Amino acid sequence: MRAQLYLAFLSFAVCVSPVRAEDMELTADNRVEWHQQEQKIVAVGNAVATRKDLRVRADTMSADYKKLPPDNKTQITAVHARGSVIMSSTRADAFGDTLDYDLGKDSMLLQGTPAKVKTATETITATDGITYYPNAQKAIAVGNVRADNGKDKVFGDKMIAYFEPKSPTDNALEMKRVEIYGNVKIINADTTVWADKGIYHPQTGIVQLYEHITIEQNGNRLHGDYAQSDLNSGISKIMAGKTSKQRVTGVFKEKSKNKKSQPAATEQK
Repeated sequence: MRAQLYLAFLSFAVCVSPVRAEDMELTADNRVEWHQQEQKIVAVGNAVATRKDLRVRADTMSADYKKLPPDNKTQITAVHARGSVIMSSTRADAFGDTLDYDLGKDSMLLQGTPAKVKTATETITATDGITYYPNAQKAIAVGNVRADNGKDKVFGDKMIAYFEPKSPTDNALEMKRVEIYGNVKIINADTTVWADKGIYHPQTGIVQLYEHITIEQNGNRLHGDYAQSDLNSGISKIMAGKTSKQRVTGVFKEKSKNKKSQPAATEQK
């Protein structure tokens, strides 16, 4: 029989709206401990926390709380999950080794090898952690970051992703904008781009690129300091920076006679 404890719990995951007290069930195969002096609750052995459509599973889980005057109502201040963390909800799923959620800061840090977040349309992984801000619907991923929506693959040292629900009737999240920093690389079926910084719009396939840019398409290469590329149409504009003395350059391969290809458009300002 699993140990059980019902708590007045504050929502604590990627799928949850603004914080409010709700009943949550916390169970574990081994035991559930209540440390009143430390104001902490600990679940050990296949610990599971459930609240409405949210389910969090880990080897161990603890929740810090405080008493609010005047009636000593319990308020959860932080949640810590350790070992084989899995979160599932109608908005997104997440996988990692550890989870730390600070309700006061509205920030959730997921770490793993790698940490992974899956929405309805994208999968994001990072080796140094993913911090999610539920109310802002924003995530910051650090360390060998990769985002994949099945069509475009995005790589970088750091990404800041902004999400929104798919529709007014569908709470599942999808990325609407991604800022990418350091060793930027974006790949789709026809085009590969490299840069120091990029801003990617998954829904339109438009990406803005900054500094040390290379765009490769059908064997042709363009180099410059600023570019805008439409990954869906394959049309790119590349420019020299206003303060840079480096000119836009391009290397073009001769087209095969039996294979049609659309060259990238260039623009010099």
